Amino acid sequence: MDTRVKICGLKTPEAVSAAVEAGAQYLGFVFFPKSPRHVDVSTARALALDVPVGVAKVALVVDPSDEELERITGEVPVDMIQLHGKESLERVAEVRERFGLPVMKAVGVSGPSDLQALNAYGMVADQLLVDAKAPKGADLPGGNGLAFDWRLISKRGWNAPWMLAGGLTPETVVLACQMTGSKQVDVSSGVESAPGVKDPARIRAFIDAIRAA
Repeated sequence: MDTRVKICGLKTPEAVSAAVEAGAQYLGFVFFPKSPRHVDVSTARALALDVPVGVAKVALVVDPSDEELERITGEVPVDMIQLHGKESLERVAEVRERFGLPVMKAVGVSGPSDLQALNAYGMVADQLLVDAKAPKGADLPGGNGLAFDWRLISKRGWNAPWMLAGGLTPETVVLACQMTGSKQVDVSSGVESAPGVKDPARIRAFIDAIRAA
């Protein structure tokens, strides 16, 4: 199965090494203090500098200010910005133009009415992250270990490349790709032994499952 993998929420050199050695194409660093996967700028810089060329480093931010983005992009050698908040279409386009980096916009899905937003954001973002919509009142916009009904997006396409997220695990990722037709997947909690603690064995199992399919 020719599927690109993003391991998100990396916090330690060991987790980064495990993801790289397993064959991940994207590594995600979370800049959101409420998340158990949060890293500060200095930690993210040290981790990112050890990532080999050819593996994309993604900065996940939630409704960031320009000042926050300037600090992150000025100190951490990231290749992409992932907007995971309630950013408007205009804000996505503004961030893309101002910071000169590809932008991935996360869109939460729980029902058919959410699909229109994917059409709209696909016009202004370089990539889409199709994620499970966070429950009402949740502290985290993503990384909650929840899946949505994959039939909603079965064999769908939008105006930008897209990545499937939301509750994926080594045990479910192949079925998810088969049902949706996704060529890219994102995992965070599904390869952890505890919130924010990446398990190298589960990272390997996740990517090995895709390769074996």
